Amino acid sequence: MLQLADIFRDAGGAYRKRYGDRMPPSHLQAMRAIEECRTAALGGQIFQCDHCGTREFSYHSCRNRHCPKCHRAQTDRWLERQRRRLPVCSYFLVTFTVPAELRDLVRSHQRIGYRILFSAAARSLFKLARDPRYLAARPGVLAVLHTWTRALVYHPHVHMLVTAGGLPEGTDKWVEPRRPGFLMPGYVLSRIFRAKFKDGLRREGLLASVPSKVWNKDWVVHLQHAGSGERALEYLARYVFKVALVNSRLVGYESGRVTFRYRDHRTRGIKDTTLDVHEFIARFLQHVLPAGFTKVRSYGLFAPSNGKRLLRAREALPTPVTMPAQNPPPTPPDASDADEPHDAKALDVEAPDGRSIRRCTGCETGMMRLVEIIPRQWRSPP
Repeated sequence: MLQLADIFRDAGGAYRKRYGDRMPPSHLQAMRAIEECRTAALGGQIFQCDHCGTREFSYHSCRNRHCPKCHRAQTDRWLERQRRRLPVCSYFLVTFTVPAELRDLVRSHQRIGYRILFSAAARSLFKLARDPRYLAARPGVLAVLHTWTRALVYHPHVHMLVTAGGLPEGTDKWVEPRRPGFLMPGYVLSRIFRAKFKDGLRREGLLASVPSKVWNKDWVVHLQHAGSGERALEYLARYVFKVALVNSRLVGYESGRVTFRYRDHRTRGIKDTTLDVHEFIARFLQHVLPAGFTKVRSYGLFAPSNGKRLLRAREALPTPVTMPAQNPPPTPPDASDADEPHDAKALDVEAPDGRSIRRCTGCETGMMRLVEIIPRQWRSPP
C-alpha cells in the first residue's frame, strides 16, 4: 500500500532543496520523522521463532504527532481517560471557524493565530454563559483545534464540547440552561467571537493587515445539541492524534503527481483529487502545528486547576440525561477516513517471568524471542 512516507522519501529531498530555507523547523522535523518511521534508521529489534527459526524485524515508531502510522493506541487511551473524567450530563458541540479572509494571516502566524482562536472562542462562550437569560453558570469545556478539510485545504477552527449546565459562581448547585436543548444564540456568540478575535489581533499588532470588510460580515459559530456527548467525544478523539491525511486515502503516485481520495461534505460522495507532488507536500505540511503547541485545551470546570470543583459538579448533577442528540456530529463513515490498521498478525502471550512475547505467525507453535537489538542510525538534522 502506498504510504505518505514513500512520497516523502522520493520527493522530500527535492522539496527541501527548493523550499528548505523558508520551512519552519517543525515542518523539517515532521518530514524527517515520517520518512524514518518504522525503518532501520530509528533502530528496533530482531525476533526469531524458537521452533521454526522464522525471523521478524520490528522497527521503532517515530511518535511524531503528524505521522499517519502512529498514535492509534494513544487515541484509544485518551478517549477512555475523557470518559472517566467528564461528568454524565447533556452536552453541546460548538464550532468556531476563522473566516476565509483571515486564513492566510493565521497560517503565516500560526502560534499567535491559534492562541487567539482558542482564547476568543473560550472567552466568548463564557461571556454568554454568565448571562442569566441562558445559563448563569460556568460550564465545562473541552476544546480541540482542527485545521483541515478532507481535501487538505487550510480551514482552521475549534470544536468545543460544552456541558449543558454548570456551577454558578460561589455555589455548588448544578444548573441547566433556561431552555431545554438550547444553550445560547449562535448569532450573538458569533458577534462576540468576532470582537474578541479582533481585540486579540490588535494586541499582537496584526490588525492593520486585515481587510476591514471582515469585521462587517457574519462569522460562523455553529451550535448543536450532542446528547450525552459520547458520539461528539468520539468525533473529537479522531482529531486529537489524527493527522490531515491517513495512508489509506492515498490512491496513486506517478510522474510527480499524487492522487488521494476524500468524501465531499456536500454530496457525501467519494472524490479523487490529483496534485503536483510539491503542492501535495505543501498542502500536508500547512497542517503541521508549531513545536510544542497544545491542540487540546480544557476550560471552565474542565480546567486542570478546577479538579475539586469538577468533582463537586459531578456530585451535584441530577439523574443522568438520556435525551438523544439533535443532528449528532458525524463520524467518518467510510474506510478512507479510518486510522491506520494494527499489524496484529502475531499473538501476544505472557511469559512466566511477566515479559510480553509473541507467538510465531509462521508455524503458530513456537515463540518469537528477542535475538538482536538494531541500534538507531544517528545523523545530523536536516
